[in-house]
Amino acid sequence: MQIPVKIINPNPLQDLLQRPLRELRMSVIDRCNFRCTYCMPADSLQGRGVFLPLVKLLTDHEIEDLVYTFVDLGVRKLRITGGEPLIRPGLPGLIQTLAAIPQLEDIALTTNGVMLPRLAEDLAEAGLGRITVSLDTLDETILREMSGGKARLDQILEGIAAAEAAGFKHLKINTVVQRGVNCHTIMDLLDHFRGSGHSVRLIEYMDVGNCNHWDAAEVIPSAQWIERITARWPIQPIQQRTAAETAQRYEYVDGQGEIGFISSISNPFCGGCTRARITADGIFYTCLFSNKGTNLMPLIRHNADPAELQKRIRSDWENRDDRYSEERGQPGQDQKKVEMYRIGG
Repeated sequence: MQIPVKIINPNPLQDLLQRPLRELRMSVIDRCNFRCTYCMPADSLQGRGVFLPLVKLLTDHEIEDLVYTFVDLGVRKLRITGGEPLIRPGLPGLIQTLAAIPQLEDIALTTNGVMLPRLAEDLAEAGLGRITVSLDTLDETILREMSGGKARLDQILEGIAAAEAAGFKHLKINTVVQRGVNCHTIMDLLDHFRGSGHSVRLIEYMDVGNCNHWDAAEVIPSAQWIERITARWPIQPIQQRTAAETAQRYEYVDGQGEIGFISSISNPFCGGCTRARITADGIFYTCLFSNKGTNLMPLIRHNADPAELQKRIRSDWENRDDRYSEERGQPGQDQKKVEMYRIGG
């Protein structure tokens, strides 16, 4: 079922806190070739994880139908996530189909980068707009430890080079910072990417999921990094493009690029959140820290009436009042949450 896209509704869909629906993060697979300690740690998952059988994954046509529905409800930005999305067979073809959807203004993808040498050119030709690469350190030993022994620095850097060669000149480099783990390597990583055209985004270690052994003592507030970085390379804030931006953006005063800070722990940004999330098997979540979602698969795979699918999504969003990061630590908030590798970060 292909759902026609309509003219933008002058009365956009809003949740209980008057936040519109504008962004969709679509997981296309829950499997990954890494075992990162903050996402899919090997010790918690017996080294393999419990993954969806392929028959349970949304098909390309089902993903297309879903995205059409969300665009009709107001979504204008789409991010493809995983797991590791480049593992999904035929991903460039899916991207090409999604890029042709009218009124969808931006398609981005988050990846660990190791498959980009093979796929970056195809992704560019398919119409992918932006790429974010996860890279937590340039220290080979620490990188292997943080990835469960799976990551190789040379492969990730080759992936970044392949993306550049394919025309992706302004990547985002996502770096999860943990006190006592990789914090002492951050300045070297920033130095490496200064002047490259790429923007490093330092992410406070978050309590996403249940298996990553999150400890608040390992969180370094972004304000400390701003102070430390400024002491070496003066930086100044850049005005946000929209209230929905997850990162506080800064620029180097000497013109050597941008840096971002994602501060879900020390400076929550729930008030501007306009993002919906769909897992690879069609579960709709209204928050990264959700403990329950709505199974849309029956409405996608077994129901030919697109109005029912749109009605369910609309109802969930209109009744949304999520603001977990602002309420973290309050009674009733220590809940089990969907794992990051399923919801896509």
